[in-house]
Amino acid sequence: MGLAATKSGIGRLGVQRAFQESELIDRALAGDRSAFAELVRQNQDRLFASMLQVTGSPEEAEEASQEAFIRAFVKLDTFQRNSQFFTWVYRIAFNSALTLRRKKKARVSLDQLREESGMEMGGDDDGVDEAMLRDERVTLVRRAIDTLTEEHRKILVLREMDEFAYEEIAEILEISIGTVRSRLSRARRQLKLAIESIEKGS
Repeated sequence: MGLAATKSGIGRLGVQRAFQESELIDRALAGDRSAFAELVRQNQDRLFASMLQVTGSPEEAEEASQEAFIRAFVKLDTFQRNSQFFTWVYRIAFNSALTLRRKKKARVSLDQLREESGMEMGGDDDGVDEAMLRDERVTLVRRAIDTLTEEHRKILVLREMDEFAYEEIAEILEISIGTVRSRLSRARRQLKLAIESIEKGS
């Protein structure tokens, strides 16, 4: 199969999915709760994984995801369909997750990461040592991100953790692509400085 044919196939698949999603939304708006349940089923795992990246807490990720779907159900008639349903519900969940973080000021420590992965202190296993080093790096980056402004924290999570395209970030944050690029550049510089500051203080 040639490249053009492959791209064409991917394009048709995307159009088909968009049509199916739009049909589910129409049915949900008409009162078919099973249609909305199907929208939830199609998006809940991806949304939970994304919120876990944002919060670092399974409990908070679950809470933010559930709250987002509830709000999406109530406000479904406001969805303008100029983006994917996931992008829209992600924006709701993302703001909910940040609110939870501000309220609870959750922090993921290295000890918590070790407990969740079943690791024990000590031992000579190289694989465990490497995993612990990765955990330490994750903890360091999370600590550094927590010191940034909410504006910089949002854009770093969207780009570096959830790997959204610039266009998607622009939709979620309701800013221009040019602003996405400049804000991301500033956020990366601030993150680098924050990491260096934490490392010096360790």
